[in-house]
Amino acid sequence: MTPACKILKAQKFEYSIHEYEHDVNAKSFGLEAAEKLGLEVEEVFKTLMVTDDKNFFIAVLPVNHQLNLKKVASAFGCKKLHMADPKVAERLTGYLVGGISPIGQKKRLKTVIDASATSLAKIYVSGGKRGLDIGVKPQDLADVLSAQFIDVVDE
Repeated sequence: MTPACKILKAQKFEYSIHEYEHDVNAKSFGLEAAEKLGLEVEEVFKTLMVTDDKNFFIAVLPVNHQLNLKKVASAFGCKKLHMADPKVAERLTGYLVGGISPIGQKKRLKTVIDASATSLAKIYVSGGKRGLDIGVKPQDLADVLSAQFIDVVDE
């Protein structure tokens, strides 16, 4: 039971657990999850950390898209953002890269979820370790994270 699952359970959100055998040679954790779980890539979301060198933020977006740093900077009221160092992301979240869940991070960070999630009944995010995804209603995810839905992907 990861911190992400414990929080969803404690707050009585409905969720499903999906485990798969993680391949250490996989080039993309998110695409691997979609393939191994038999899900559409549009339903599987990755968790990315960005920073302006003072503050850190989280963006949750479909695994088959690239994050648009200008859009996410605007969403957080920043001039410019860049990807956080993976080691810093691990330290701040308490999770390993490839298993960083948007839920249950050590330090709660401001979060946005790509607006495409609102058209889906359920999305799948990392459950807090490699090889574990959790399926959750997009609005429940937004509620548990106090997150907003915003278009943050490159077209």
